[in-house]
Amino acid sequence: MKKNLLLVTLLLFPIFIYGELFLEITKGSEDPYKVAMIPFEGNTGIAKQLNNIMRNDLIRTGEFSILDEELLLPVKIINDELVYNDWKLLGIDYLVTGTIVRANNSLDINYEIFDIHKKRKVRSSKVFGIPNQIRQLAHYTSDGIYESITGIKGIAATRLLYVNETKDSKLISTYKLMIADSDGANEKVLLSSSEPIISPSWSPDGKRAAYVSFENGMAQVFIQEIATRKRKLVLKKDTQISSPSWSPDGKYLSLTLYQDGNAEIYILRLRDQTLTRMTNQFAIDTESSWSPKGNKILFTSGRSGSPQIYELDLRKLNPKAKRISFEGTYNAKASYLPNEDGIIFVHRSSDGLFHIALKYKKENFIRILTEAKMDESPSVAPNGNMVIYGIKEENLSMLAGFSLSGAKFKLPASDGEVREPAWSNFLR
Repeated sequence: MKKNLLLVTLLLFPIFIYGELFLEITKGSEDPYKVAMIPFEGNTGIAKQLNNIMRNDLIRTGEFSILDEELLLPVKIINDELVYNDWKLLGIDYLVTGTIVRANNSLDINYEIFDIHKKRKVRSSKVFGIPNQIRQLAHYTSDGIYESITGIKGIAATRLLYVNETKDSKLISTYKLMIADSDGANEKVLLSSSEPIISPSWSPDGKRAAYVSFENGMAQVFIQEIATRKRKLVLKKDTQISSPSWSPDGKYLSLTLYQDGNAEIYILRLRDQTLTRMTNQFAIDTESSWSPKGNKILFTSGRSGSPQIYELDLRKLNPKAKRISFEGTYNAKASYLPNEDGIIFVHRSSDGLFHIALKYKKENFIRILTEAKMDESPSVAPNGNMVIYGIKEENLSMLAGFSLSGAKFKLPASDGEVREPAWSNFLR
């Protein structure tokens, strides 16, 4: 490839496209929470839209079973107390009611959650909306419902980055860096190019994305503003640069540089472009990721003769890499769970197939979590309870996901192939 190829087309403004991802629940949890959601009072059309989005948000987790609307009962209130017995006979665990309020050209939601078995109200909240952002309002509300019932923060209001590849009639590829809601809806193009885009990574505040583009004939890392689409080259060097990963405070990027003839891990201070070399090995060191506290880095290295996962403790002067994967001949692309009690990574099993695996810190064995033949690029949700990753089915790349409670889903695209997902942090 030559630099400054004229074929590269960069689209630096939001574009709505019609190749959205379509959510498919493939497996739910064995003992889901049974919830009745009464259509919210207020504008009927808006209430129906909100209800559909919230139902899908909760069902997507695999941990909820939502009662069909035709089976709903009237809500009986006697002496300001909900009558629980009728709902208990239906086998319902929780009841959700709410009201839509118009205020200052925006929509707000007041909602309440009742625990049927304990016969008490467990939450009464108000969600302040944003004008013309019904989907976002619904996501925030369903996150509140999810957290109240499970005790875990919801992720419906988070977002996804991923790469979409389409081919024209002459089999010429176009690569798009996409952004979408966590359910695959509200999809937009951040960048479009005739050259590959890989390794997208969210900034902690969700306002920027780092990624690798080959538009100039080699791997280079760019940072792009989500809102304005403004972008800049991270480092102007005549060498391959890849695998960007943000530090939790957003002040640093860990990168893989090939400037000494070998792939090594560096940390870049964004404020003044200061580079600090972290590894110095004859083998390839790449695919770094930060711990949630910012005091450690995971990376993949071939220094033991096969790709394995290593860890650097950044609190130490001249830290030495510690190997933390030992089972099998291929372990790579690792990231920490948010509470740092384990890691998620790609593992090649004895049959030669690639799966997503989990290893808890206190266990000396790994858990295989997926069943496809070629699973790759896992990204952990900020609540630590769900993972999204890339799969291949019938030679077609798509996204899939699972919760640690056993639920599974797929996000195939209506057009082209999708890969390399990255989950945002909590955005509110």
